[in-house]
Amino acid sequence: MKTALLRTPLVAAVAVASFGMMGHAVADSADLEQRLLELENRIAAAEQRASAAEQRAELAEAQAEGRLSAEEVEERLAKVERQASGEEGFSFNVYARSGLLLGEDRKSIEGGPYVTPVGGLGGAVGRLGNEPDTYAEAILNYRMQFDNGAKALYRTMLASGTETSNDWDDDSNLNVRQVYAEFSDLPSFTGVFENASIWAGKRFDRDNFDIHWLDSDFIFLAGTGAGIYDMQLADNWRSNFSLYGRSFSDFPVDSENPGDTGSTDSLIVTSNNYFGNWQWMLNGLSAADNDERDIGENQTAADSGFHTMVAYHGDSFFGLGEGNFKLALLHGQGLGAQVKGLGSDGDLTDDATATRLGIYGTTYVAPKWRVAPAILAETSEDRYVEGDQYDWATLNVRLANELTENFEMQYEASYQWMDLDPQGRNGNSAAEGDYTKFTIAPTFKPQVGGFWQRPEIRLFASWSDWDEELNGYSGDDAFGSEGFTGGQWSFGVQTEVWF
Repeated sequence: MKTALLRTPLVAAVAVASFGMMGHAVADSADLEQRLLELENRIAAAEQRASAAEQRAELAEAQAEGRLSAEEVEERLAKVERQASGEEGFSFNVYARSGLLLGEDRKSIEGGPYVTPVGGLGGAVGRLGNEPDTYAEAILNYRMQFDNGAKALYRTMLASGTETSNDWDDDSNLNVRQVYAEFSDLPSFTGVFENASIWAGKRFDRDNFDIHWLDSDFIFLAGTGAGIYDMQLADNWRSNFSLYGRSFSDFPVDSENPGDTGSTDSLIVTSNNYFGNWQWMLNGLSAADNDERDIGENQTAADSGFHTMVAYHGDSFFGLGEGNFKLALLHGQGLGAQVKGLGSDGDLTDDATATRLGIYGTTYVAPKWRVAPAILAETSEDRYVEGDQYDWATLNVRLANELTENFEMQYEASYQWMDLDPQGRNGNSAAEGDYTKFTIAPTFKPQVGGFWQRPEIRLFASWSDWDEELNGYSGDDAFGSEGFTGGQWSFGVQTEVWF
């Protein structure tokens, strides 16, 4: 099984590299995209300057009429200048998606980037034409700058998601996903801390990174705690340190008494280090009393763990042309065997191990054609039961053709191989097979250009198929459910927004 897993990513890696051979012809398009972005920034800055000029005029008038003293005018002018520069004031950010996903019978169909049997293990397969939900995040920011030069950021993030198509969902829950304060440019910080910032509260770690078109993080560190960013330990060594807490709640501790439950805190201590384009992350995890969790006869839940990641953040398309790429290799043991969502899985055994590889890149292969290939692959064993084995690999490619300044055609192809031996956990059966998906999506935008240009409205048609053996893996997952056994089309419409 392990040999097959290694072959699959190797073939996929060769496929990714082949895309890069076409990347040299894209400099003009990339330059145009950069100039457009710079123009948008200049327009926004001009609007801020105009607003600031109006406020200055009002303050000058107030001083001339004697309503404000010279000192008061000077103080308020300083505040206006900070707001005009974006260093102070309120801002609002949003991510949202909403779409309708229908099968050939015009009924709602199963879907999502994690629809396959390995979805629960992080095995994403690509999101274009494959999302049936409505999800929205609203981020409220307020920045302050003080007379001594210190800066503060206050952030609150609200989020909600649902899979109903109705305008009101009685089961939907609004979540406060982030609430924290971060201080920077503190004048009393010197030496290695001169450029450091400190924070406390509930947050997503600043340096998480993902493959957006798979809807999969490389690494997702989040919870409630505190930390410090950007300690300059050497000329080419920048380091972050943090402590995050999460919760394992209401887990069973006695199989003969289902009502007997426990809870504990999952703690993650992180050292995140940067050496130029390289990143090395180390994590120690602990969850006191988690070993009392009932995960089956002769099985012991982990109460500690270790995790590490080595990543490279490239500023070209694998060195072959304009664009970018990211590569990460992650490994974890015990509680660290959930290598993506750190500290989020309390069912892992003491002996659990997992290793994951992630790669993606983006580039233009012609002035109006852009491509984004991605690979995710993981092997894990003794994960939940002694002797279990979960191996999978995904190859995904997103392709777009910009036809006018408001319209493009998007295409996405995904292939996933999986070999699963759960050793009977939750009644699941061993299974091996492939999943394939192809999507065509006519897409409208206010302005096309670049991988990160939003908002957009997409129509789509997707064809998906998988090996019949995968339908018998579990009686609770999507595969094998009524009307969802593979070899079928789905259709829909979706909007995606961020700013």
